[in-house]
Amino acid sequence: MKKSRLVAVGLLTAASMAASNPAGAAVEIGSAGGWKVSTDGIVDLYSTYASTAKLPSGARGLSLLSVGGNEAVKDDRFGMGIGLLPSVIAFNVTAPTTNGVESAVRVGIYPALQNSANGNRFNTSPNIDFREFFYTAKGVYGELLVGRALNLFQGKNILNDMTLLGAGVVPGSAFKGNTTLGHIGYGYLYTNFGPQFRYTTPDFGGTKVAVSIGEPYKISADTSKMNTPRLETEISYAKTIGDTAVQAWLSGLFESAKRSATAAARPGKTNTVFGAAYGVSAGLKNGLSLMASGYAGKGLGMTGVQDGDFLGSTSTDDAGNERTAWGYLAQATYALTSTVTLGVNYGQCRQETGKAAAPPVTNQEAATTSVTYAFNKFTKFTAEYTFAQNTWSDRAKQQSNQFALGSTFFW
Repeated sequence: MKKSRLVAVGLLTAASMAASNPAGAAVEIGSAGGWKVSTDGIVDLYSTYASTAKLPSGARGLSLLSVGGNEAVKDDRFGMGIGLLPSVIAFNVTAPTTNGVESAVRVGIYPALQNSANGNRFNTSPNIDFREFFYTAKGVYGELLVGRALNLFQGKNILNDMTLLGAGVVPGSAFKGNTTLGHIGYGYLYTNFGPQFRYTTPDFGGTKVAVSIGEPYKISADTSKMNTPRLETEISYAKTIGDTAVQAWLSGLFESAKRSATAAARPGKTNTVFGAAYGVSAGLKNGLSLMASGYAGKGLGMTGVQDGDFLGSTSTDDAGNERTAWGYLAQATYALTSTVTLGVNYGQCRQETGKAAAPPVTNQEAATTSVTYAFNKFTKFTAEYTFAQNTWSDRAKQQSNQFALGSTFFW
């Protein structure tokens, strides 16, 4: 499982950007001029079954668990598709070291394997996402990344979730053709991949600092002018102390944008988003690994960072003010044998109601248990059970029991 975790971190471009170095890729071709081309990737497929209660009457907006036309009835649904981490084929091009600078380019192509929607077997055009397309330049000064890559804020929160290599929470049928959620919206927010300029310092005894300037996101449906950049930063620490691998991180986000002049609330005023995310993990010699992560801030949303009024779980309330949001994920995995790993985690995403005409979702929580069997160094099989629950501000609840069985191949 240790190798599979490293592969996943590489494919998602960990904030340390060590993943951008293709030297560890499985297939590599070199030239006399010092240029190198390598490839790595994943093929994964999961069969899932979810039994989800109907949406509570009077609930505001929709629900991640049932959105897609089945909100008014109990939704029992079997599906097959990719897990939280999509299948991917990535290409890495490494230039000859020049003036002490190591330069490389990474292109990651992430296709969905399932049919698009409504069980239509003739609709075989999968969602293809070029979420990674960047170059890096690394020297004694540190590393510069330019292009589209995983954002810093809450990036490590998702990278350290055991369901990154599984399914986790299975969303409603409207997400058919996309990934499962893992604990997105149920322990952390989806940071997304975005265009950015990022600088990371050299490693100072296991500590690195990264700063990025990125494209601004829409804060809510009333966002009008996005005329300032999105700023993110991360301080990370990773080191092996004795027989224990220790990791810790702290990331931050800041963005502001004007509201529309025709907005029903606070027209022409400014919404400001800020947040902090954090975590710590320890991998012990006896096979036990522990991890805890969390986040807090204003205007963050409940699913992706800055929802833009996604599913009615808005980053702002009816008065146009930023809602306070926070969440956490706790996790333990244990290598029972050299090939069998057990795991369990539990997480929540929460937000304050603020002013609302109808009850919004205020708590999304989920617990996952998993058993993983490593058939060999590049093939694994995973079985999961997940219990997920949404709670609205009037205490109405919606529950879902979910099962997943799948396999992943790495190269």
